[in-house]
Amino acid sequence: MAKSNIPSVLAFERKISPSDGLLYGTMWENKDVSVPLRLLEKSVRGTISNRLTSAVAKDPLKLNNDIKNSNPQTVDCCSLPQDCDTVKLEFTVKFLGNVGVPSACNNSEFKNNLQLAVSKYKERYEFNVLSKRYAYNLASGRYLWRNRVGADAIHVEVRTIGNTLENEKQFIFDGKNYPLSNFEYSDPKLDELAKLINQTLLGKTSLTLKVTAYAKIENGQEVYPSEELVMDKARVKKSKILYSVNGVAALHSQKIGNAIRTIDTWYTLFSDKLEGVVPIALEPYGAVTTLGKAFRHPKNKEDFYTLFDKFALGEQLDETQLHFVIGVLIRGGVFGQGEKE
Repeated sequence: MAKSNIPSVLAFERKISPSDGLLYGTMWENKDVSVPLRLLEKSVRGTISNRLTSAVAKDPLKLNNDIKNSNPQTVDCCSLPQDCDTVKLEFTVKFLGNVGVPSACNNSEFKNNLQLAVSKYKERYEFNVLSKRYAYNLASGRYLWRNRVGADAIHVEVRTIGNTLENEKQFIFDGKNYPLSNFEYSDPKLDELAKLINQTLLGKTSLTLKVTAYAKIENGQEVYPSEELVMDKARVKKSKILYSVNGVAALHSQKIGNAIRTIDTWYTLFSDKLEGVVPIALEPYGAVTTLGKAFRHPKNKEDFYTLFDKFALGEQLDETQLHFVIGVLIRGGVFGQGEKE
């Protein structure tokens, strides 16, 4: 099959579907009692701290005149109550099967060849590597994001709910045992959770998990919900708007999903073992918006489309390239030839 036969319409449903995450305040020694965290609005008087123009930088009088002008800002904020020392995050996440089966495809020959390639991957690797890394991220509390940084302790509870398992299972993890820089640590609890995810991706069962994570950050400390993207800044008076659900501070489901699929250690810079290089989320171009960088540039032929086209057309990929391609299919998206052109 020629590359020209890659369909113009090709889409895959995501196989990892998290909910929004709600934030609560509690005490580390008494986690059974918690209170919803609310957003507060405050107005502050900031100082001029942006880079100066050359004219202002060279003229002390102009700088002093600028400094005299305050920089008032109205922002959303969120903090633990003074009688709470721990932030609690709750969300659910559903894993689905039928990996590699397009939800839309206008080329039956391509679809058949793709499913054959996916079947070969499943026979050789199942989803063991990917499942272990998804489980690792659930256990580590990576989805706490900035709320995890500097935490004295991290406690994670993962419980199966509403699925076809005969008996409910619960897993308890010490998030500090799972470094975010790699996926080398393992234990029997992690292996068991990974097996449940693996069986689901293989289509043998269904799986929905309730995840509750606790980070001890001390009394009254600031908490970091998701920040809203303001499209029309001219009409919005606040310089920072935080996310809430029915009045409860929250993390976007997209932010939680991004953390769960932050498993890509197969890009070139990571394999070069450069200092400070960390796992990134599975993205077609390895995009990390906070760094303004694409770690899988097409010119290096390690982006998803280059590898996926080879994979679907029956060409050989190495093991790490295969894990990356299948991981992006699990992520889901629209990958038709027309979208590239």
